[in-house]
Amino acid sequence: MGVSQRIDADTLVHGADAPIADGSIVIEDNRIVYAGPRANAPSGDETTRVPVLMPGLWDSHCHFFGIGSASLGELATVPVVKRGLRAAEDARKALQAGFTSLREVGGLGVDLAAAVDEGVLVGPRIYGSGAILSMTGGHGDIHSLPLDFVASSEALPDLELCDGVPECLRGVRRQLRRGATVIKVCATGGVVSELDRPEHPQFSPEELAAIVEEAARADRVVAAHCHGKAGIMAAVRAGVRTIEHGTFLDAESARAMAESGTILVSTRFIGEALLSEDSSVELPDFARRKLEVTYRRGAEAIQHALAAGVTIAAGTDIMTSGEMWGRNARELSLLVDLGMTERAAIRAATAHGPLTVGSQARSEGVLEEGARADAIAVSANPLEKITVLEDPSSITHVWKDGVLVKAPDRGDPKGPDFNTSNAWGGGSL
Repeated sequence: MGVSQRIDADTLVHGADAPIADGSIVIEDNRIVYAGPRANAPSGDETTRVPVLMPGLWDSHCHFFGIGSASLGELATVPVVKRGLRAAEDARKALQAGFTSLREVGGLGVDLAAAVDEGVLVGPRIYGSGAILSMTGGHGDIHSLPLDFVASSEALPDLELCDGVPECLRGVRRQLRRGATVIKVCATGGVVSELDRPEHPQFSPEELAAIVEEAARADRVVAAHCHGKAGIMAAVRAGVRTIEHGTFLDAESARAMAESGTILVSTRFIGEALLSEDSSVELPDFARRKLEVTYRRGAEAIQHALAAGVTIAAGTDIMTSGEMWGRNARELSLLVDLGMTERAAIRAATAHGPLTVGSQARSEGVLEEGARADAIAVSANPLEKITVLEDPSSITHVWKDGVLVKAPDRGDPKGPDFNTSNAWGGGSL
């Protein structure tokens, strides 16, 4: 048995339960062996005192594409090795901002996850989907490039075109072979895909059902990119675990999600970031026009979800490399702006995160006995001011698997400093 660590906090935020004043947790190896009032806590070999202690944060929708603009065409023009190095720096930023777990729904996440597990990369725990499954001409197709090129998984490991049930089954199996811990499918059109429309459904009911069933045989769940209502309803009927975006969710489809236990993964951050006047990310005109509509309508979708009692998990949909990473907690503030309480927003980014990957993430997202020892210390109480989580400097300590990876006296363990490179805009998007 290793050294036991006791962490005392003025406020202990469990993640799922009510917060505890003057609380403590005790960590042995990578598990929490006590969580509760400080007065009852066993002693530890080491003791740390912090103002606020809470579970490590989850971003349940992000992408490690390693590209510098919101154009998917860059996936074909930037070498995969360079994209991977950029993504590694993005992962480091997320961890330093308190995000100990990420669900990466399309990109190089499965490869980064392997590097983190091997210890060659200091980063969050990554639940990656491998390639995004898309029908030909769908949201995961790059419409401006030759079809044969896009269909080559060797050329574009981030995307997989599937048409018909046999190809859908093979697509799932190919991602499982790569080590995917969740499967991602595009059930509607999208914003950054040029020729489709967000409200149009994609994949047939038979194809969606085959994807869900094949994933379930390997104990994996399916995340469905969905904007339009028809696609949402089809994905829910097929048995997907999560609806990503859910832009045109209405009262009827929200009830269907609540009744089936389907989770909505919010992605408000990306719309605000890309539409901001301060954004330096290149956004094609066709994508901007669609994003203006989907971002506005997406606010109504959150209201419908809250009214119906749909479980919401927080995601950002960050898809570009650089300045957005480390700002992931902005998503929580945006959810509070739409009517969530601070406590509910924190649950969306802690206890609800593991639900989005099914049994792949047991005992995570909470500070309780037996849970994985992922925790962060915050300089002020986010239950009183949620925006404190947006500033990485407010995250004073980060423990991942019981290992202290950020503390005031040890600085920031940086990898290569891509911000000094002018090869792709000085690290600015």
